Amino acid sequence: MKARTERELDVNQKTVNPGSDRRWSRVAASGLALALLAGLVVLSAALGYRTETLALRSSFALLRWGAYAGGGAVLVSLLGAVLVIARRQPLWSLAIAVCGIILGGVAYTLPARHQALAREVPPIHDITTDPDDPPAFVAVLPLRTDAPNSAEYDPSVAPQQRDAYPDLSPIMLDAPPATAFDRASDAVEALGWDLVAADADTGRIEATDTTFWYGFKDDVVIRIRQAGDGSRVDVRSVSRVGRSDVGANAQRIREYARRIAGN
Repeated sequence: MKARTERELDVNQKTVNPGSDRRWSRVAASGLALALLAGLVVLSAALGYRTETLALRSSFALLRWGAYAGGGAVLVSLLGAVLVIARRQPLWSLAIAVCGIILGGVAYTLPARHQALAREVPPIHDITTDPDDPPAFVAVLPLRTDAPNSAEYDPSVAPQQRDAYPDLSPIMLDAPPATAFDRASDAVEALGWDLVAADADTGRIEATDTTFWYGFKDDVVIRIRQAGDGSRVDVRSVSRVGRSDVGANAQRIREYARRIAGN
């Protein structure tokens, strides 16, 4: 009689909660699926621009939707994790929820961080260590014929640069111009930029740097001049597209300055 009662109770519990393990884990699985979709959208935004399938504006719009999907995936995965823990579901269900949180967070964070940086810096894309007499491009100009941004320096951006990047200044080297030129050339190679021209007689080096994520082409010109017993190196970095460089050109100049100074 007792065994019969236990069997009936077990049957009743299964009737009331059929497939509960699967039902609650579906929330976590849905969060992971949404996170994977968000990651695919974010990757497609950059890939679409690099392959010229998407215009820049359309790519940024797709990137924004990917961020929304990533944020939604984090919320759904968090809910899934709570339900899994509350119902004492298997650890693999919790692992699915955690993966959804991580992947969704990455899909959300990348575009969100880009947008946050855009708000922090001025909407300019031409940065130099010498706003009063910026180095001029020569050899790069044929490569920029179709670029929306001009290679001519606009003096009106100088005050914005000085406010946003007060640390940028000429690089002073305790070496003659010939030695400084060699160090400047070596730094370009070390950073992996594409060398366009190197004219030792005029102390001018021009190169192009391609960004990792979107493949943006940013051009750099370096000018080496005599300064007392040493040399003065000025750098200018200009984006070919985009009103704002989101601080990329200033960061590129900082990295170059550290490299040429041997830091």
